[in-house]
Amino acid sequence: MKRLLSYVYPVTKTIKSNYSGNLEITWYNGKKHLNTENANYSYGSLQRILEFGLNKIKLNKVDAVLVLGMGGGSVIETLRTKFKYTKSIEAVEIDAVIIDIAKTEFGITENEQLKIYCADAADFMVDNTKQFDLIIIDLYIDLTVPSKFLNTKFWNQVLNSKSSKGVILFNASVKEVNKDKVETLISYLKTKIYDVKIYNKVNNTNTVIIASGL
Repeated sequence: MKRLLSYVYPVTKTIKSNYSGNLEITWYNGKKHLNTENANYSYGSLQRILEFGLNKIKLNKVDAVLVLGMGGGSVIETLRTKFKYTKSIEAVEIDAVIIDIAKTEFGITENEQLKIYCADAADFMVDNTKQFDLIIIDLYIDLTVPSKFLNTKFWNQVLNSKSSKGVILFNASVKEVNKDKVETLISYLKTKIYDVKIYNKVNNTNTVIIASGL
């Protein structure tokens, strides 16, 4: 019924999060989305932005994926359904409320090929000893990427967790307040990785960075 009604007008349920304020689960035009007051978190524009990046990566060469900032799990759904990726995914999400929403509203549950960690991505990377062929970074609080995810300490840990053939897909901030920090990060990555591609205004909003090499 909600799906049918959503073609007439949006149908929304609100859930409180200590990290993101009021989260909205909204049926719109037959599809369910996860939003904050100001931003799409999963299954809307965000899904299209990450899909844009994934289309530029050779997933047939990827044996292990790390997702930092799982949200409602739309990138996992995209990998599994759109790109038919069947190998290992590990996902990190700080907000237990969102992990529960991903499970109950969108069917994103742990199995042999999906491990979900409820943790701060910064803390997770400090302790991580594994290497991944694709690291997807989508770390937002509402519209902003917290500054700690734009500094070299965090990114050195990310680079150390990338396999020799690995690729990093970063959904960078849309906020002007972070523009200088993102540009500084791009310059730093170019000293560490031979191939850094920047795509601006993806889906008319975000900057997407794809970095690969040794």
